[in-house]
Amino acid sequence: MKEIRNIIDLYDRFRDSGTACALATVVRIEGSSYRRIGARLLVGADGRYTGGISGGCLEGDALRRAQRAIHAGRPAKRIYDTLEEDDREIGIGLGCNGRIEVLFIPLDFDDQLNQIEVLRQRLATRTPLLLVQTVTTVSDDELPGTLREVPLDTVTLPHGRSEVRQFTDEQGRVSERLFELLRPEIRLILVGDNYDVLPMVTTAHQLGWRVYVIGLKRKFSAATVALAEGVYDYDEAAQFRVDDYTAVACMSHDFVRDAEMLRVFLPQSPPYLGLLGPRKRALKMDAELRQTAGLKLLDYPNLYTPIGLDIGAENPEEIAAAVVAEIIAVFRQRDGVSLRRREGTIHAR
Repeated sequence: MKEIRNIIDLYDRFRDSGTACALATVVRIEGSSYRRIGARLLVGADGRYTGGISGGCLEGDALRRAQRAIHAGRPAKRIYDTLEEDDREIGIGLGCNGRIEVLFIPLDFDDQLNQIEVLRQRLATRTPLLLVQTVTTVSDDELPGTLREVPLDTVTLPHGRSEVRQFTDEQGRVSERLFELLRPEIRLILVGDNYDVLPMVTTAHQLGWRVYVIGLKRKFSAATVALAEGVYDYDEAAQFRVDDYTAVACMSHDFVRDAEMLRVFLPQSPPYLGLLGPRKRALKMDAELRQTAGLKLLDYPNLYTPIGLDIGAENPEEIAAAVVAEIIAVFRQRDGVSLRRREGTIHAR
């Protein structure tokens, strides 16, 4: 979602300055690639851009082709192929050994249904949405690049990954549509006000997460206040409502405070509930909560304690990396082990 926000921000600047622009979208992949289907790159006629469709090897050529689409005023497609041909023949270094098809769509600032406006209207979603983009069409009523929302049960996307599907009409003509599951932004509720909070807030903010910090307001640094969506006192925690895309991390270093926050958040069943400290602390916390609140902390399947992945983290910055990586793994339904131990492809296909 962070990349979409960046694209919308640059689009608004293009619109305000009257700079024509085009959106490049990956619509097909064979073999390996750095980015997946649905990856976007916004390009202006003046050469400014944001987003990405590869690890950097395609962007130079894509900038030129996007500008051609702007000047031509119509959609265009380009296939980058190094499965069988030498990548020097197409003037790029596609190091992933794959075939990537990219759709370039000029954007009309006056069209309130262009792709950017459709995405803008859905930024605040807290439930998954299914978007469909026209890739190829046999109808004059719908142009390539048209993006709209459709019911979630329209198609089933294996592993929730974007996918292009073909449709055949009564005359046997084939069209293609890209289906994309737009997930809400991860929201992190972080409990704590010590010096290890800022690295957590900084790392999560860099990922585009919405971070809310609960602690003693007088102890928050100016940097924490600037980066967080909001800072709250402990007695304000009850106002938060957890959804399927909310992670809660209790890092107050205070047994009483953490127990207080667990009474608030454990009954809401967050998909990720992290608790800083050793296992013996969690055992003591479990006994306390069973006795005082009837809450069975250690029976909760989404409890992660000790918090974070086992990477040998020692300082606050490393701990932040371990915790944030664990949260990502939980929401992506991955084990968080080294990729060299993974059998098969990195991404499910």
